[in-house]
Amino acid sequence: MKTKISVVLLGALVLVVGCVKTVNDRHTFALSPKTDKFEGRYERTVDQVYAAAVDVIKANGTIARESILNPGPDQVKTIEAKVNTRDVWVRVQAVDPKVTSVTVQVRNKAGTDQQLTQELQKQIAVNLATR
Repeated sequence: MKTKISVVLLGALVLVVGCVKTVNDRHTFALSPKTDKFEGRYERTVDQVYAAAVDVIKANGTIARESILNPGPDQVKTIEAKVNTRDVWVRVQAVDPKVTSVTVQVRNKAGTDQQLTQELQKQIAVNLATR
């Protein structure tokens, strides 16, 4: 009986602590729910920022999935990728007609990788500045 209760409690703990929401509106397993995403805002169109994000991700790793979550004028485009064995998610969406937000989220098996998150965010900004 004690074993069954222990298994149920362990399962509940994994469900409560073990899931985090990704920036592309999905969920993934996580050991630590620390801050793992950073947002940048740029005076560019969604398509320009998205193209810069794709270039940066391709230069650093491999893209697993690209998707459009909200087609239409308030478009939200996302990228799922692998960079150095880490899971990477990028979300690009319009804040207003002139400003676009890009959010980068990186997780590894142990939790977050804030250094890689910030590095990818910087590379996207540099890519946009050189366009």
